[in-house]
Amino acid sequence: MAIGTAWPASAQLPLASAKASGQTVTPAYEGWYRNADGTFSLSFGYLNRNAEEVVDVPIGPNNFITPGTENQGQPSEFQPRRHWGVFAVKVPADFGTSKEVVWTLKFRGQTYAIPGTLHPNWQIDALEGEAGSGNTPPVLRLGDKGPEARGPGGATAGPLTATVGQPLPITVWASDDGRSPAAALGGAAGRGAAAASVALAWFKHQGPGKVTFTPVTGRAAAAGAQASTSAVFSAPGDYIVRIRANDSSGVTGAGHAQCCWTNGFVKVTVK
Repeated sequence: MAIGTAWPASAQLPLASAKASGQTVTPAYEGWYRNADGTFSLSFGYLNRNAEEVVDVPIGPNNFITPGTENQGQPSEFQPRRHWGVFAVKVPADFGTSKEVVWTLKFRGQTYAIPGTLHPNWQIDALEGEAGSGNTPPVLRLGDKGPEARGPGGATAGPLTATVGQPLPITVWASDDGRSPAAALGGAAGRGAAAASVALAWFKHQGPGKVTFTPVTGRAAAAGAQASTSAVFSAPGDYIVRIRANDSSGVTGAGHAQCCWTNGFVKVTVK
């Protein structure tokens, strides 16, 4: 079995056109940010080198995080291509710069282990506002009166209860500050971006079966609104559904700062 080190995000992007299927999946460390309570969040994403194939690697000996419990919120389903800031691992205020949080993936004969540290070179602006524009992530709530969340670490809610094959409505509330790099320039594009809505996307994050969302994407007014999807689960078990709320900057356009999206995680028990 070959063992590889997952390099920084820029080195993980494929240099040639991706094949439809049959390729590997690599974890990526995006960087860290400080939380209001003094703790830190280490943000991780991934690169699925397939152009079409959705890869499933169940949590366990082939998909685990150390130290601590093997399941620390990482995905078990990997959509094609590069996905930024998919989850975050929270560490205590006294974690220090010498310790590591390591995400290991084993798939198709390859092992990739990516360490996350609090080294100063990896600090990101996920909550503080993107340099030059002050752009901060959208605000996301997973319940009508739930706490507000911002950034890759987001918020977790549930568990909800669902039945195999029966639609489960999932509703979130989102808003945004309306800022963007274009808005900072003061041009027409900036004024349009400032008025843009929050884009929402729904993903299966963990779970034993397939999840079908209707719709898969949606929008909420930047001033604040709710949005819903209907999720149908193909098999019983415990799932996590991820909601990504991003502003007009998009995800790939946010670059190193990771300023521009917020994750929500809804636990669902399917019977």
